[in-house]
Amino acid sequence: MMRKVWIEAALNGPWSRALQPGIPDTIEAIIAEGVACARAGATIIHTHAYDGGGPQTHDWQVYARIIEGIRSQVDVPVYPSYPAFMTDGDAALADISVRYAHIEALVERGLIDFAFVDPGSVNFTLTTTTSAAKPAGTYMNSEDHVRYVLDFAARYGLHPDFAIYEPGFLRAGAALARAAGTKAPIYRLMFCNVIAVGFPPKPYALAAYLALLEEEAPGAPWMIAGVSADIRPLIEETVRRGGHIRVGLEDAPLGTKASNFEMVEEAVRMMRDHGGEPATPAEMRQALAG
Repeated sequence: MMRKVWIEAALNGPWSRALQPGIPDTIEAIIAEGVACARAGATIIHTHAYDGGGPQTHDWQVYARIIEGIRSQVDVPVYPSYPAFMTDGDAALADISVRYAHIEALVERGLIDFAFVDPGSVNFTLTTTTSAAKPAGTYMNSEDHVRYVLDFAARYGLHPDFAIYEPGFLRAGAALARAAGTKAPIYRLMFCNVIAVGFPPKPYALAAYLALLEEEAPGAPWMIAGVSADIRPLIEETVRRGGHIRVGLEDAPLGTKASNFEMVEEAVRMMRDHGGEPATPAEMRQALAG
């Protein structure tokens, strides 16, 4: 029997076309690519919002247009991003109510299936840094922010979706989710190449994460993902070990020529080669409810 594998398509990220030229950066393009990826086998769509190119926006109304635009054509969960609070960035984002205002507006309108938060903080040091380089900023997710989102998840009955950049994120996320009494979190294991964070996409790294996950949250759903990293070498083991897969231009190495649609098609082919079959959104929801 083929095991059901979720494919998440991460369409664009915060990069802008300057760094990742192929990303969709208009409402219409994001909707079109989200629909195409879902029809190609994606179980979940993740997107950052853009309104006619330029920098990303966190306006809930722009997100609502994107989510409703995709969901009006295909039944697939679509979830947004939230602003990265950096030590060298916008100080206003230290205020939880500012940082998550658009998420609360979307949840109240029934447009989001998951409560997503990165359960830890980390320096975004580049692997190619030099002694003359400007010090990297620190990506901040203080415990009060994480607890806020998890309390929110518990209140609305949402599964938390954790981005795991470091092993400590997994341990802290599991502990805080237990404390908040949420539904089982989804653990998205982030393998990194450009930033010197966590693990590169190597077999030993996946094995280490899965051993830790078995200790901290046995049986929890998990998936592999990348930060400017090629995770394809990990797909066979992921399918074999019962995990799920995230692909797309947000995660792929910068300058990737393949489209989101092509990456989803390739992921479907690879998982089928190793005994998997793409799950429908209904099958994913049923698995999470079980």
